[in-house]
This record gives sequence, structure tokens and C-alpha cells, in this order.
Amino acid sequence: MGRRTQVTARQERLGTELRKLREAAGLKGREAAALLGTDAGRLSQIESGVAGVSEARVRQLAAHYSCTDTELIEALVTVATDRTRGWWEEYRGRLPTSFLDLAELEYHATHRRDVESLNVPGLLQTEAYAHAVFSYRVPELPRADTELRVEHRLRRRTIIEGSTPTPYEAVIHEAALRIRVDDRAAARAQLARILELSEADHVSVRVIPFDLDGFAGAWSTMMYAGGIVPKLDTVVRDAPHGTAFVDSEAQLGSFRTLFRKVEAASLEPGRSRDFIHRLAKEL
Repeated sequence: MGRRTQVTARQERLGTELRKLREAAGLKGREAAALLGTDAGRLSQIESGVAGVSEARVRQLAAHYSCTDTELIEALVTVATDRTRGWWEEYRGRLPTSFLDLAELEYHATHRRDVESLNVPGLLQTEAYAHAVFSYRVPELPRADTELRVEHRLRRRTIIEGSTPTPYEAVIHEAALRIRVDDRAAARAQLARILELSEADHVSVRVIPFDLDGFAGAWSTMMYAGGIVPKLDTVVRDAPHGTAFVDSEAQLGSFRTLFRKVEAASLEPGRSRDFIHRLAKEL
């Protein structure tokens, strides 16, 4: 397979997982390359996602690395052979690549979990809410760029609104529900939108109220995307330099535990809907 000029986060992840298998086997790059009958440079391109890898080569690498995790091997084969060109490709060259990588990650996710303390999760945002958020950016973006970001965010909602929706769980702090990023009418519409979506069988919305003792997890915001197998799960977090994709097994385990702790501190879905109804009436 030829060398790629653009590498997606999904392609990078495949290469990373193949590198992890090699390192677990105690093989250096040149040693593994020799087993494949290629050079270390080519193997490096595969492990960085710059070069694609075939199903046969994935299975060959797994065998050389003595990997017996058949579910993981099949999952890696699925990623390696996937040729999906989703709606997000329309935005390539028009939006930062992190926007496209997030949409692709969500499209392939087996489930999604969000924890938010200050903003309504992106998948639940109305157009007015998303517009207010992107318009607040400093330095201010040209209007066309803002509209493009809003459009992209709204299209991401297809994973929970489409014909085969992805199971979705959101834990939202009361602060995020009360902060008015726009006017009172927009805030009321945003709460109504959350209530509407929360009625779906595949959507669970939980609220953490201010009046709660022992909650010290306001910092624990996350977007958690389930992979084909748990080892391919991904956490997305906002970092000072941009969007960060977290995929180390130890960190993923920590985030799973953290989500369950935050979830346990929240109101169950029925009480959460009642809570949001009361907030809406206050507006």
C-alpha cells in the first residue's frame, strides 16, 4: 500500500496498536521488519499510520508477535480494511483535522459517554447554543468559519438521531444547564432539546445538582467512545494545544472508573428529567 499524504486519528490508532503488540513481544523495529521481509523504515510507516496495512499483514504481524487475543486481532483487521468515506470528508481542508477525526471516531463507536460541567455536550446542543459557543472564540472567527463549525456539530448528531443510533450516556452538572451561553429563550429551547432526546431508549441523561455533598469531580469532563473491543476505546479531551485523543490501556481504565464514580454521584434518569423540567420552568 502506498504512502498517505494525510493520516487520520483512526489510521494512527491502528499503527499505534500494532506497535504496542510488537513492543509487548520484545521486538525492535528492525527485528520485526526482518520477520516480514521488509525494512525498518516501512514498518515505521505502518506503525505511524503513514502507510496502510492489509488484512494478511495484520494477521502476519499478530502471529510474529505471539498475540493470541483473537478479538483484538479481528478488530484490528476490521479497522485496517475499513474504507468508509463518511460525511465528514466533505469538510477536509475546510475545518481542522481534529473535527473530522472526532466525527469519524463517533461514527465507528459502539457507545458514547460524556461528562460535562460547564457546557452542554456537543451531541445535545441546539443550533443556537452551538453558534453562541463558537462565536465566543478569541480571536473571533470569520462568520463563514463559525457557520461551518456549527453545521459540522449539528451533523455529528446523526449518531444518536439516525436509523441505527449509538447508545449514549451523558452526565451533566447543573452549572452547564444554568449557564446561559445565549439568551433566555435559547436556554429554554436547549433544556427542551435535552428533555426530548432523553426520552429515547438509547439515550441516558443524568444531572449532578449543586446541592450534592461529596462531589469533587467537576474537573472530570470527558468524551468516551467505545471501540470494537475495550482495548480500542478512546477518550477525547480538550487540551491547551487542541483536542487530545487518549488511548493507553491504563488511562482508559482510569477514565472508565472515573465515569462510573461521576455517574454514581448523579441523579438517575427519571429524576434528572424532573430536575431539568424544574430548571426550564424557572426560565
